[in-house]
Amino acid sequence: MRQLVLDLPEIDTEFIPSTRYQGSKAKLVRWIWEHIRGLPFDTVLDAFGGTGVVGYWLKQKGKQVTYNDILRFNYLVGLALIENNATCLTAKDVEGLLTHQPGREYRTFIVDTFRDIYYTDEENRWLDIVVQNIAALSDPYKRALAYYALFQACLVKRPFNLFHRKNLYLRFADVERSFGNKTTWDTPFEVHFRAFVDEANALVVDNGRANRALNEDVWDVEGDYDLVYIDPPYISRRGVGVDYYHFYHFLEGLARYDEWPALVDYHSKHRRLRPVYNPWVDPAAIRDAFARLLERFRDAILVISYRADGIPSIADLEDMVGQVKRRVRVHRLDGYQYVLSTHRTAEVLIIGE
Repeated sequence: MRQLVLDLPEIDTEFIPSTRYQGSKAKLVRWIWEHIRGLPFDTVLDAFGGTGVVGYWLKQKGKQVTYNDILRFNYLVGLALIENNATCLTAKDVEGLLTHQPGREYRTFIVDTFRDIYYTDEENRWLDIVVQNIAALSDPYKRALAYYALFQACLVKRPFNLFHRKNLYLRFADVERSFGNKTTWDTPFEVHFRAFVDEANALVVDNGRANRALNEDVWDVEGDYDLVYIDPPYISRRGVGVDYYHFYHFLEGLARYDEWPALVDYHSKHRRLRPVYNPWVDPAAIRDAFARLLERFRDAILVISYRADGIPSIADLEDMVGQVKRRVRVHRLDGYQYVLSTHRTAEVLIIGE
């Protein structure tokens, strides 16, 4: 085994989607690419696709990418940017999405359910109308692009870019802040939405391959791949998992608007979705989850992104990869700090061939 320590490289951000999600690999994707570019692979599964940054980068490199994520809102991002090779939203599409359509009966679920939690009453009314207009689009790729723009607009107007607590008051409190941007928070949704539509359209690229986006539990993904990239939710050494279903439940609700009323935990102050068990954020189950996944894809090159201070430990992960692969390499990037994290750690890339 060879272990490397490298400085964080600069990245050409114009070639990847902008992202405001916790754990995003936006600043790490070139570092990852430098360590896998020489591997013999053409088809790749991004098993926990998340923001789509890694899958999109690999798409640009000519790989045939299968993006997967169990969360519907993430899947829609993958559909817009990974599977979609040519479709864009037109100016006419955008005007239609932003217009109250005559004769259409609009529900008011967000207005009725999320008052004083994340957005103002006026903003909630806007969201109810636009999300239902998006759902009515007939073209799945246009629909996905519009959702992408809506999700990004929702995130930039949120303190911490999260939905983990009821804190609309932070946008309006007359206090000094060390976080966020009040001008961005106060910018109308429509302005943000139009800007992110332009961004989404600019990201549409055809690499000449039949790329796919899936919305499945990772255990249910079928097919064989030359390389499988694994970037699951992170569990800290204290046993606390990064639960994206909780942090971004509002986006998941937007993506599942028709189902949303039946999914909400109405006893929670911030109207989260009712919890769903996830072994990837359970410190008692994650080792077995890793072992099972590595066995499932043992015939592929295995690439795992993880943090040095997590559960399982890097030594445990290295040993598990060694159970199914002959050669294991570990690359370490010291001193990396994630957004909203209070300390620096090391990002680790484990490669099994």
